[in-house]
Amino acid sequence: MFQPMHTSRLVIRPLQTDDAGDLAERRSDPRVARYQSWALPYPPARAQQLVDRVVAMDGPQDEAWWMAAIVEADGRASVGDVAVHLTSEGRTAEIGYTLSPDHWGRGFATEAVEAMVEYLFDGFGVTRVFGMIHPDNVASARVLERCGLVYEGQTRRSYWVGDECTDDRLYGMTRPDWVAWRDRPRTPPHLVKLVDIDAANYETVLSLRTHKSEETFVAPTGKSFADALFPEEIDGAPVVPWMRAIEADGAITGFVMLAATTLHHPEPFLWRFLVDRMHQRRGVGSRAMDLVESACHAVGDTALLTSWVPGRGSPGAFYLKRGFVPTGRMVDGEIEARKQLTATGWEAVVPPAGTDRRVPGGDPSRGLQGG
Repeated sequence: MFQPMHTSRLVIRPLQTDDAGDLAERRSDPRVARYQSWALPYPPARAQQLVDRVVAMDGPQDEAWWMAAIVEADGRASVGDVAVHLTSEGRTAEIGYTLSPDHWGRGFATEAVEAMVEYLFDGFGVTRVFGMIHPDNVASARVLERCGLVYEGQTRRSYWVGDECTDDRLYGMTRPDWVAWRDRPRTPPHLVKLVDIDAANYETVLSLRTHKSEETFVAPTGKSFADALFPEEIDGAPVVPWMRAIEADGAITGFVMLAATTLHHPEPFLWRFLVDRMHQRRGVGSRAMDLVESACHAVGDTALLTSWVPGRGSPGAFYLKRGFVPTGRMVDGEIEARKQLTATGWEAVVPPAGTDRRVPGGDPSRGLQGG
């Protein structure tokens, strides 16, 4: 029998007969139903029938959908529901979730799904958890990603809602995936460095991954390597790529690439900046950006340019917080921004003798250890 689970702000408990009203109201909201399989309206009688069936189950069962209610910890507000469909004699679980719009944007879905995933792996003993979502449902994709599920592919015209057929995106997590996600580093690193990319570490750099939803805003490292090998021509001359790996406490955690300052390009341009999904939300990105800006300033650059794709999940907020100011130009659909560079807050870094000051330091990792 499923026992209620408590998180910092929520209780995930078995459905009760009187939850049918909240369920009907939630499922009848067009905003909630937009990417779901049920047709509108969703009448109370249908909701009551579903709730009564689930109440009789007493917990997840093989080859059946089961559902738990999500309520705020004080028990006063119904937040939504989280559903589980077991297959393969209870060894595989599909997960789904629905929240009332009043509770969107507060991290409740992630909190509830994370708790259910832990229950399925640690308490129920499944070997795999997965979720299927509409390709346009970015908010739902970000919930799965924040719970550690990995994008596995997209089936074409495979999901029917009434007479409409759409694609379906698959996110999954095996038990080893879950253990790695659960045990990943979460605290700020002690030491961050920019290090050369060489024969010893380039495969590790190549294997760095953002979340799938973030690929709209940052290219994979393989694409960056290709762009560096065949740089585009701007203002009559090819750009000069400057690449480094981001190392945090001895582990390769990210990648940065600039279009360096040259005679034809008077300002450096932050071309690519990526932190691996397993190391996000640790402060690695901010520390690495300190080092990039310091390296540029040390060789005489007074400003740094970048650009970003606007939209939900865009890194724009990160750059604006760091002092980048939009120039008013859109470049290839991206917002261009510039930051004026000063030495304030940085350890002074002197470029090695003989370094071409038009390219950020001959070896900018030297002396550029984030503090």
